[in-house]
Amino acid sequence: MTTQSPDAANRVIAIIPARGGSKGLPGKNVRMIGGKPLIAHSVHHAIESGACDRVLVTTDDEEIRAAAEAAGAWTPFMRDSGLAEDLTPTEPVLKDALERAEAIDGGFGIVVFLQPTDIFRKPQWIADAVGILKARPEIDCAFVANKTHKNFWHQAEDGTWKRVFDWMAVYGPRQTRTPLFREDTGIASALRADLIRQGRRTGDNAEVIEINDTASGIDIHDAFDFYLAEKALEWFAAHGKP
Repeated sequence: MTTQSPDAANRVIAIIPARGGSKGLPGKNVRMIGGKPLIAHSVHHAIESGACDRVLVTTDDEEIRAAAEAAGAWTPFMRDSGLAEDLTPTEPVLKDALERAEAIDGGFGIVVFLQPTDIFRKPQWIADAVGILKARPEIDCAFVANKTHKNFWHQAEDGTWKRVFDWMAVYGPRQTRTPLFREDTGIASALRADLIRQGRRTGDNAEVIEINDTASGIDIHDAFDFYLAEKALEWFAAHGKP
């Protein structure tokens, strides 16, 4: 484990990965939605949370970099192309961004991870996740999760279908069933920086922030997702978001 100074242990950096090579919706991270580029929504959420000392966007694209800076993000370097390929996992991207940021600006003890394709988040969720880590040293990650009462199955190696959890075999009213919680780290999560240095995105001692937010399930990856997000924003503008 990396030894942190007392000050560094409580320093928080938000890392927002945003590459330029989207295949599902080319140019999506700078596409205008709700009156601003897609990337700006996540940058503003991190800033508005009041919980982040730095809001870093790591990108390989100059147009995204410019839009992120205009929104208030810190973009001191460009991501290497080898970390911006279609099948590049998120974990090495976060590790690279953290290590390069620390080489420039000193240590961080907590990392907030936000996906730019998730724009229906409340800044308070970010603040809550960071607050949990600062108040409870035994917790190594905190993230939002949506409740579901659905049944899940998987296909075994022999081709047969099996329940993921046998204890969900009892059918009945939704209100009486034991729920599952869908991990939504890209919407809002905070974790110890040492986990990022180890190439991890979650830890073993987690705290879940339960949300029940249908719009947060809109993750923008293609044109239809973008259409849904636009319509949701229009509805919230007319009726208010609870």
